[in-house]
Amino acid sequence: MFDVVLKNLTEARNALDRLCDDEATVRQIATAGEALADALQRGGRVYSCGNGGSMCDAMHFAEELSGRYRDNRPGLPATAISDVGHMTCVGNDYGYDFVFSRYVEAHARAGDFLLAISTSGKSPSILNAVDAAQARGAKVIGLHGRPGSLLDSKADFSICTQGGTAYADRIQELHIKVIHILIELVERSHFPENYKAA
Repeated sequence: MFDVVLKNLTEARNALDRLCDDEATVRQIATAGEALADALQRGGRVYSCGNGGSMCDAMHFAEELSGRYRDNRPGLPATAISDVGHMTCVGNDYGYDFVFSRYVEAHARAGDFLLAISTSGKSPSILNAVDAAQARGAKVIGLHGRPGSLLDSKADFSICTQGGTAYADRIQELHIKVIHILIELVERSHFPENYKAA
C-alpha cells in the first residue's frame, strides 16, 4: 500500500511540474485571470459549470468568489450552474445536454464570464454552454485536459492541464490548482490590501 501512495504522489508532482514548465499555459492562466478580474471590475458576473467532479470544482470556484477565499472582503458575483430544480426541469424537457446552456441563455450577458470545466474537453453539455455564453456576448474560460479538443478550440481562454495518465484524476487535481490561482488573481486585482504580506 505504501508503494501505491508514493506512486500517486509522484504522479501528481510530475503532473504539476509539467504544468509549471509549460510557459504558454502558465501565461494563459495569467491572461484569463486578468480578463476575469477586469470583467468583474466592470460589473460583469461569472458563471461556472461542469459534470461530476468538475461540477464540484465549479461549485467550489463560485463559492470561493461569492463567499471567502483567504481573508475577509466583499463577495463577488459568481454562480455555479447547479440548481437541482433547473437541471431536472431542463433535463426532462430538453435533455441533459442542455442543462447548462439553458441557464446561460437565461442569465448571461455581454461582459460576463463562464468557466466551463471538462476533463475530456468534449462534453456536449459543456460545449453547448460555451456556445450559449458566446452567443450572449460572454467570454469563456475553458478548463480541460485534452489539447485539440472542441473545448480547447472554442474557449476564449483555453487552459489545458494534461495529467500524464490515461485517467482524469490527475487532470482534476491540476484543475483545482488553476481554480485557486484564478481566484487569487481576482482577489489581488480587486483587494490588493489582502496580499500586502504575501
